[in-house]
Amino acid sequence: MNKLSILVVEDDPNLGFVIQDNLGLQGYDVSLGRDGEEGLRLFHEKKFNLCILDVMMPKKDGFSVARAIREQNRDIPILFLTAKAMTEDKLEGFRTGADDYITKPFSLEELFCRVEVFLKRGQAASEPEKIIMLGSFTFDYSNFRLTTRLSERTLTSREAEVLRLLFLNRNRVLKREEILKAVWGDDDYFLGRSMDVFISKLRKYLKDDPTVQIVNYHGVGFKLEING
Repeated sequence: MNKLSILVVEDDPNLGFVIQDNLGLQGYDVSLGRDGEEGLRLFHEKKFNLCILDVMMPKKDGFSVARAIREQNRDIPILFLTAKAMTEDKLEGFRTGADDYITKPFSLEELFCRVEVFLKRGQAASEPEKIIMLGSFTFDYSNFRLTTRLSERTLTSREAEVLRLLFLNRNRVLKREEILKAVWGDDDYFLGRSMDVFISKLRKYLKDDPTVQIVNYHGVGFKLEING
């Protein structure tokens, strides 16, 4: 069985070695780049399942590397390592293509958990699911049906498509343009307004279970969080 492959780009040699060594001990095939340019070269030389990028690096910063990666691959998960915790920095990261952040200092256990979540999500996205459990809800995608023990609701086909897309990308921010292109085939302004209406309806349908929420990241996108 082939190992899952991870690209780590980190200019701190000690931290880079620790991440590479410990992810290797977890069974992953890890390549380490020590600046943005070396990281991009490695990305073009090999197929990866996940990219972990430091933000502040010489030659090319993490945002520039993420943009270049996204030009080649829209789907690979990108996780930023950053000493910055400011909201505007996180939003900039999401706009350049990041899926999530880990703020330094962090524990190896936290890193392992994030890596596992994104790699599992990538595998799940390639396997369409027909019956989906969302907290106390059962979502029958094939029949557009959302049910609990006390209620049953038939969704429109587009509502069902949006909800399924959010589920397949759960635990990461799904950017507005990703949803629009996947469900509507385009990402113009007026379709965006229509999408907001669909999201509002889905929020209303899910309000009976507070452990299931569609969180709005203003100007960026949405994330389905299931905390039950």
